[in-house]
Amino acid sequence: MRIGFVYDLRDDYLAEGFTAEEVVEFDTRETLGHIEGSLIRLGHEVERVGRGQQLARRLAQGQRWDMVFSIAEGLQGRSREAQVPAVLELFDQPYLFSDPLTMALTLDKSMAKRVVASAGIPTAPWRVVASPDEIDAIDLEMPLFVKPLWEGTGKGCDVNSLVRERKALPGVIRAKLERYRQPVLVETFLSGREFTVGFIGNVPDVHVLGVMEIVLNARADAEVYTMTNKELSESRVDYHRADDAVGEQVVALGRAAFAALGCRDVARLDFRCDARGNPYFLEANPLPGMHRTHSDLPIIAGLMKVTYDELMAMIVTAGCQRLSIPQQPG
Repeated sequence: MRIGFVYDLRDDYLAEGFTAEEVVEFDTRETLGHIEGSLIRLGHEVERVGRGQQLARRLAQGQRWDMVFSIAEGLQGRSREAQVPAVLELFDQPYLFSDPLTMALTLDKSMAKRVVASAGIPTAPWRVVASPDEIDAIDLEMPLFVKPLWEGTGKGCDVNSLVRERKALPGVIRAKLERYRQPVLVETFLSGREFTVGFIGNVPDVHVLGVMEIVLNARADAEVYTMTNKELSESRVDYHRADDAVGEQVVALGRAAFAALGCRDVARLDFRCDARGNPYFLEANPLPGMHRTHSDLPIIAGLMKVTYDELMAMIVTAGCQRLSIPQQPG
């Protein structure tokens, strides 16, 4: 197949003056090489397109591909991950991964929690705070966890996000409102084990790739999978297959959340347990990171003895089957 490759390259935005934190969700040249190289090894012809604006120009000029593989995150707004899929649908261009509705829904953590809660999937109690005037109305039990409402890659999750004393809560919320210029999610902190589970396929034929436990070691920021812990995961985080009863619960809940949120082709869903060991939905990632050794989904694949190329083939196959597109190389 001829595959158009759409992405936000981190170095491009840094060269334009954006800060490292502003572009932490974007991908590195190394990640682009991993994806492109794998698709080529699978027999496909890959054309690098670039960011969403470049894609729109090419589509408007009449260019098309058999399939578009987009890992573009978008730059601004709570619907930014939906921008490229929406453009692709506007021009009737087939593409991998979830549609605009699911991309926008899952990036807004409160909206995602509403949907999964309505489907009977447990999620920690939460409140959304859009201004300091709303802080006094928070009636959740301490401790609490505070993070931006529509960021990913742990952005805005730091050691200050875990608030144990109510008197400290207003300061933390005000700081995050000011820094990230968006509402914040305040939710009951879950002190138990943390998991992430990967799925490939489309309802009703959704297959679990594997479920992985995330364990912070002595070098990590304690108790919280912070942005720093994620960025330095090779030295701060240990990853293990979770084949026990709790892991099985996470798979069942994740499968239900995948369907409730309308995920397509592939998604990674995060869960954390309370002190009694009961798992709760945290958030969904229908556009999971694809760095071969650093991103959670390929790490899950490795734990399950699935190679990176096999993982990529499974994702492409899922999309082709959904779209009834024959996989013919070149």
